[in-house]
Amino acid sequence: MTVISFVSAKGSPGVSTAVMGLAARWPTDAVVADLDPVGGDLAIRERDADDRALVEHRGLVSLGAAVRAGDEVSLTDHLQQTREGIDVLVGASGPRQAQSLGPAWPHLQRTLRAHDGDVLVDAGRFVAGSPVAPVVEGSDAVVFVVRSEIAAVAHLRDRLSTVREPWSVGRPGGMRVGVLVVGDPRDQRAVDDIGRLLAASEVDVTMLGTVAHDPKNVVRGPASSSRAMARSLFARSLVDLVPRVRALAVPAHVAQEA
Repeated sequence: MTVISFVSAKGSPGVSTAVMGLAARWPTDAVVADLDPVGGDLAIRERDADDRALVEHRGLVSLGAAVRAGDEVSLTDHLQQTREGIDVLVGASGPRQAQSLGPAWPHLQRTLRAHDGDVLVDAGRFVAGSPVAPVVEGSDAVVFVVRSEIAAVAHLRDRLSTVREPWSVGRPGGMRVGVLVVGDPRDQRAVDDIGRLLAASEVDVTMLGTVAHDPKNVVRGPASSSRAMARSLFARSLVDLVPRVRALAVPAHVAQEA
């Protein structure tokens, strides 16, 4: 099915929060795969239906071991379900464990692609030579998550300029790239300004919109189904973003036929 990777150009702008929030509101079955090469935090932040901690060794680590062994691999066998009903692939505990996956990384994309539902990949900070690069570059679309701050946008522009040619961004058949801005969703000017800056740098991306920076409510959990979360600025900002992110991953000619 569809594989969409979410990355940042620098720091921690809220990739994990955005991915879990989107997955909770995805209209079809979706898996969140935590492939952050510096270590994931799903096992720390999420709980299962019985309010128990997720198991750290069942996820990316067990999947990588199965791939290295040459076994016939099903992503489902390595998933856990959160108390909000989201299927997740728990990530590595840190950089050393992620690096230990070694030759398994290039083969993970096939396993994700073979899954019956959509897969939303939390790939963390994306840099040249990152072990998660084969997964990101093999995705149907890549979404950069950025704070609406000058330094963050400058790093985003530099990173997009670096991948523009190898990814054939903006060309027929090239990688479809979108940008999610973390900030005030009522401030459309910030999104427009970032879009103009990237266009001036000849980087052809789709500005998807804004995920609300709403730490007071997100502390309850971005996938929470509570009434307070449903009314929050964060949740409401995701309503329009889900169809935009899904559309980004659909090739233009397929969308026209549909």
